[in-house]
Amino acid sequence: MGAPPDDAFRRLFDAIRHGLYIGRISGDTTATTAANGALKLMFGFAPDASDEIVRPFEGDRFLDPLARAAWIARLERDRQVEDFLLRFRRVDGTPVWVEVTAQAEPAGDGGLAVHALLRDVGERKRLDDQARELQQQLLQAEKLAALGQTISGVAHELNNPLATILTTAERLSRQDVDPATRRGVETVLSEAERAAKIVRQLLAFARKRHSTRTMVDLNLVARDTLALRLHEQRLANITVIDALAAGLPPIFGDAHQLQQVVLNLVINAEQAMRSSHGHGTLILRSWQAPAQDAVVLEVSDDGPGVPDEVMPRIFDPFFTTKSSGQGTGLGLTVAYAIVQEHGGRIEADSTPGCGAAFRLWLPTTGAVQATSPAPRATGFEDVGGGAAVLVVEDEAPLAAAVADALRDAGFDAVTANDGADALDRVAERTFDLVVCDLRMPRMDGPAFYRAIAARSPALARRVIFVTGDVAGTEAERFLEESGCRWLTKPFRLADLLRTAREALG
Repeated sequence: MGAPPDDAFRRLFDAIRHGLYIGRISGDTTATTAANGALKLMFGFAPDASDEIVRPFEGDRFLDPLARAAWIARLERDRQVEDFLLRFRRVDGTPVWVEVTAQAEPAGDGGLAVHALLRDVGERKRLDDQARELQQQLLQAEKLAALGQTISGVAHELNNPLATILTTAERLSRQDVDPATRRGVETVLSEAERAAKIVRQLLAFARKRHSTRTMVDLNLVARDTLALRLHEQRLANITVIDALAAGLPPIFGDAHQLQQVVLNLVINAEQAMRSSHGHGTLILRSWQAPAQDAVVLEVSDDGPGVPDEVMPRIFDPFFTTKSSGQGTGLGLTVAYAIVQEHGGRIEADSTPGCGAAFRLWLPTTGAVQATSPAPRATGFEDVGGGAAVLVVEDEAPLAAAVADALRDAGFDAVTANDGADALDRVAERTFDLVVCDLRMPRMDGPAFYRAIAARSPALARRVIFVTGDVAGTEAERFLEESGCRWLTKPFRLADLLRTAREALG
């Protein structure tokens, strides 16, 4: 064993498409008697390289020295190994996964005489890893779906008390009270609006829906995204600089998808800065690029930056520099796809050690966005004119708050606990308007509407629905088909009164 092959055998030896090795291993040193062309190619040697210099089992060829020790120990004990997976280093330093099947006999110097067959399984290993990654993605998707349902349920439950607080606080803010009480009421109103905004953002991420494109203010998307990360950024000692330019033209896109892109970039920047030095500065800039008919949003950080060798691959699927379990390698891939679907592009710049910057280029519509603050009423107008309105709501505090607010505005308001109770009220007297919740026990909003439409089509056209969230649900299809007006909880009184005026004509 160990003699070099003759010419005929050599031709057969070199014809084998897997790597073949004949040699000796003695401690940290090896000696090669014969290595075929496939083995040379596998390790990056020239086809005409001398067999003696091809030493695949030298210590410096193993990426993991412990793996070499384990493999040799198995050979010494069993005199053979089969399909032993090892990670080697080619002559140019690049890694290669190889399965080794080998037989060994004791050599005269105390080492081992080895015959080995080596198979390059890098592609198979990559496919196996990708399959495992996909399986993890499926499991993660199931977890996220369950989490989304939980978040959606919690958000809906929060909407009713928030609507009650907002309505009551807004009524109190319009009354003549002492300055200290007014400050307290305004604080309650402001914080309730903040909580309502957070609930809306949670719902936006929890629900599954098809892409819905509208005119989008990119600055608003960026600020809403930052609001979601405010608490985490405080804990991580990250300073946020808002350098978003005013007066940007709108873009035509899906605000939810664009927020997903910005959120991914923000979280990546936070993680890079936190892992590098435990703090950092995150800057969001925006500007208009008239020559390209585009607006640009830049997310930059002062973290460690992206290494030059990594930069070409950052948008590749399943590529990640994070440790196992910390990243899927799909975030930037999804972001890239979303931006492309919007007709734009995403760019990355980085100087190692000096941070990274990602820029979103998104086409504009050519229009100038009007920016004007929402009007804030100073008092209730007598808009009701004595019109009779039925408030159908199973949450008693919210029903009372809305009814009181409508009475303040000059309506004759009556409440009902659910759809069945509301039908009884409609049978007893005439109403000019109905404000109705969508989701209620016994009889929900759609069932009540269909009953009213059969009895009084004129009143059915004056039904205003209020709901926590309808995107992607049967309720959304119902509202589209019925053409009914509707408001999202928690709503402002000004919106309710405006919608009521529209319904009454």
